[in-house]
Amino acid sequence: MTARGWDAAAYHRVSVAMDRMAQEVLDRLPLDGTETVLDAGCGTGRIGARLLDRLPRGRLIAVDADPAMVAIARQALPDVVLTDLLDLALPAPVDAVFSTATFHWVLDHDRLFDRLAAVLRPGGRLVAQCGGAGNIAALSAAADSVAALPRWRSYFTDFTPNFYFADVASTRERLARSGFVDVECWLQPFPVSSDEMLSYLETVPLGPWAQRVPRPREFVTEVWARTPGDTVDYVRLNITARRG
Repeated sequence: MTARGWDAAAYHRVSVAMDRMAQEVLDRLPLDGTETVLDAGCGTGRIGARLLDRLPRGRLIAVDADPAMVAIARQALPDVVLTDLLDLALPAPVDAVFSTATFHWVLDHDRLFDRLAAVLRPGGRLVAQCGGAGNIAALSAAADSVAALPRWRSYFTDFTPNFYFADVASTRERLARSGFVDVECWLQPFPVSSDEMLSYLETVPLGPWAQRVPRPREFVTEVWARTPGDTVDYVRLNITARRG
């Protein structure tokens, strides 16, 4: 699901900055409390715990590809599985799939949506959000400009950030090919700030760059100084659909 490693403890602390966007996605998922729901890319389980509270007579199955994330999530959630979403398989279909801040770390969206459709019952809902077209454009441009400086250049030979920010049209087409109906997709600007901005940047959006260099905080500080404004320029791709 992700080619990058994570500092899960740091992520659990600083990703509180993203909780508001995750809550909006959770609010879009209709539940009566009896369903079996898949949390596709649960991270450290903080949002999954909120989802679990809405399933008093149901079940939450949480999955993530990062062992460190799973270790923390298992402290909060009863059923956490270590698996790549591109290899996802479940013993029985679920009623809904929920995901936030995950799909952009998956580079093969055709296979991703095929696997999600395969684990959903007919009529089951997909409600998700991830980085979409234009996400962190200004931040990425600043990171690339710093990476091109002589003191950093050697660390970024043949470097391509390991994320994919899909657009609305291609996402609709992929979902339809995977058997989803009633598809709605839209982009939403969502600027994010953090009380620990440098730690947040190093851990989350600038992770692909920071993990390449020997002095990540120094690199991130330079990038942030070149980034306009005082928020991270997120653009979220929202997805709602049903399996046909």
